[in-house]
Amino acid sequence: MDTESTLMITPSEVIEHLYCPRFTYFMNCLNIPQHEELRYKVLKGREIHERRSSENRDYLRKKIGCTSKAISVYLASPKIRVRGVVDEVLELSDGTMSPLDYKYTEFSEYTFKTHKFQSVIYAMLIEEIYKKPVKKGFICYLKDGASLKEMDYKPSDFDEARALLSEIFDVISKGYYPKKTRFPMRCTDCCYRNICV
Repeated sequence: MDTESTLMITPSEVIEHLYCPRFTYFMNCLNIPQHEELRYKVLKGREIHERRSSENRDYLRKKIGCTSKAISVYLASPKIRVRGVVDEVLELSDGTMSPLDYKYTEFSEYTFKTHKFQSVIYAMLIEEIYKKPVKKGFICYLKDGASLKEMDYKPSDFDEARALLSEIFDVISKGYYPKKTRFPMRCTDCCYRNICV
């Protein structure tokens, strides 16, 4: 298998599937783009990402025992069937590696499922490509300054991520119409609300 001929998805598509499985159907089965580039939070997030990648964030990295970093790293694995750009890949003093992701939102003690699984999937890619253990990931929340959250991964996190990827590829390969989100409030701002029945 290679990255040219293998059907692959991005961590963003995984987040969208978690938000509502019908995103997967509309985007990948019907090829209807969501035009997220027009949304304010997406534009603001991209602007922040670009600024953060050029700013000096070494104080955060020293705090977590980072010995080296790579910024805006493209990762792709035909085995996992995921490709994407992680904000930072960190090498830590204990010989492990970690993804660091920036989010343009407020810090919360609660970790959103979408943030968690994006991080776990980046961890899977890093382990696959760098052949080094990944035991934890980091999210830097930017809206209220720069608050850093550390997440320790459990084996069950990776099992859940693999099951989630399998579910997504099942929708794509079989073309079936999945159930929509259980949270009706998500539908009010959805770009597909006029065609989702």
